[in-house]
Amino acid sequence: MYVSMVTMIVAFVVWSMISPIAPQLQKQFGLTEFQKSLLVATPVLLGSLFRIPIGMFTDRFGGRRVYTLLMLFLLVPLFGITTAHTFPLFVFWEVLLGIAGTSFAVGIGHVSAWFPPKKQGLVLGITALGNVGTAVAGFTIPSLFLHLGFSGMAYALMVPVVLSALVLWFMTRDARHYSAVSGAEARDNVTPISSLAGKGDQSSQPFWSVGQLWLLSFYYFITFGGFVAFGNYLPTLLQGQLHLAPVDAGLRAAGFVLLATAMRPIGGYLADRVSPASLLLIAFAVIGVGSVIWAYGIKSLFVTTACALLIAVVLGIGNGSVFKMVPQYFPTATGKATGIVGALGGIGGFFPPLIMGAFRQNTGSFTGGFLLLTIVAAIAFVLILFTGVRRNSNPSVRKGRVAAL
Repeated sequence: MYVSMVTMIVAFVVWSMISPIAPQLQKQFGLTEFQKSLLVATPVLLGSLFRIPIGMFTDRFGGRRVYTLLMLFLLVPLFGITTAHTFPLFVFWEVLLGIAGTSFAVGIGHVSAWFPPKKQGLVLGITALGNVGTAVAGFTIPSLFLHLGFSGMAYALMVPVVLSALVLWFMTRDARHYSAVSGAEARDNVTPISSLAGKGDQSSQPFWSVGQLWLLSFYYFITFGGFVAFGNYLPTLLQGQLHLAPVDAGLRAAGFVLLATAMRPIGGYLADRVSPASLLLIAFAVIGVGSVIWAYGIKSLFVTTACALLIAVVLGIGNGSVFKMVPQYFPTATGKATGIVGALGGIGGFFPPLIMGAFRQNTGSFTGGFLLLTIVAAIAFVLILFTGVRRNSNPSVRKGRVAAL
């Protein structure tokens, strides 16, 4: 669990290495506001989409092997990006660099096999603390860039990447898939939508058609997507809107990421004891209200700080709540389900920087982007209300049938 967490930290530092120095790269390449946003968002795309096949590989070949190969592969784009001298070539290597984001699917799939469903909320929350790598990037990358230059910074990151691969290979092993034992328990406690509707059980449906999968993905699209988007774009937003210095903006963005990451295991812990859907309901309400306040108070450092910290808290709780549900509803395909849910969550982090950049370029303000976030959060809030999940207790605690998402 802890090795997976530390490895994820290293991978997320690599995944987020461009964001803290995007304004400096904008000057180097002479980019527009939208192009700078594209620079920040590009690694998120591949890191999101590839979580699906990487999650499947983890289920089939084991986390130890897949995780080790993943970390070694990162050496290729880390070296390649040091040779880029044009914007298109830089973006090409950034796309490959995005593979670091798939570490989440491997880590969750690798660890979940060791624990029964009733403990997975807290355990997976602790594993997902690896997201703090985004914060580590926020307060280390600007300094590395300042003292070593871009190439030296990339070479320096290769050291922890290689060490992580060695530790994974020599100090970890794969569990005998725990879901073979715990799957019956999980199926006894969770009733899929199709069963409730009288249309057969989940095992008779194609995996892709299971309603829970797509609802969980949408909720994660907002909670994790928001985490990734703010974690990556806050330095740009703070420098562009409030004219903060790069190091100051990076430290504030790191504070956001640290708080959201710290709340994730707390969200998992709470989801072990109460309905995770109720936690999500609260999270989406706070996100919606907080975004409106932030939208109209964006020129105030106090309002920006208060809203950012409040949203960081509920995003972390929401992330932990969603991933409490994944191994419960998909005990024998946790890696695959994690890959799909994680992929759509990561994609949720790809679009906001582009939208924010477009609004900033065309209106001179980020307000419109925050109002769009309010609308999306409101849709999720209504979906939870109408699915009726909120009325049910936690499947891992309650014996008997509960309504799935």
